[in-house]
Amino acid sequence: MSLYECVFIARQDISTQQVETLTADLTNILAQGGGSVSKTEYWGLRNIAYRVKKNRKGHYVLMNIDAPSAAVKEMERQMSINEDVLRTLTLRVEEHEEGPSAMMQSKSGREDRPRRGEGDDRPRRDDRPRRDDREPRRVEGGE
Repeated sequence: MSLYECVFIARQDISTQQVETLTADLTNILAQGGGSVSKTEYWGLRNIAYRVKKNRKGHYVLMNIDAPSAAVKEMERQMSINEDVLRTLTLRVEEHEEGPSAMMQSKSGREDRPRRGEGDDRPRRDDRPRRDDREPRRVEGGE
């Protein structure tokens, strides 16, 4: 069987409970086709970059799938029929990532990166000369 990652966006006006029910239905479709879902992540209600079917926000869900292609195609067909699903993206991957996805990692986990200005020799925007600090231009040949 092949490994897949599927992310779908559900409408903003349905509840979190309905999103969980939708995810469970999609998991059942995969199970009937001989596949399984190893991990499901609910990323929450997030802004969409542009309006999709008059929605500015959507419930984002990630599923790590181990299933044959026929089961995945049936799941995608069911998602295309469902009115609550705005967009889907299913990718075949070589292996699933361990631990939480990049969307679930907290910003506090990025503390190992140096903050701007610490150990950085580049001039900061505030250190650059301003227009009024520069010498006035001299125009030659004109009065």
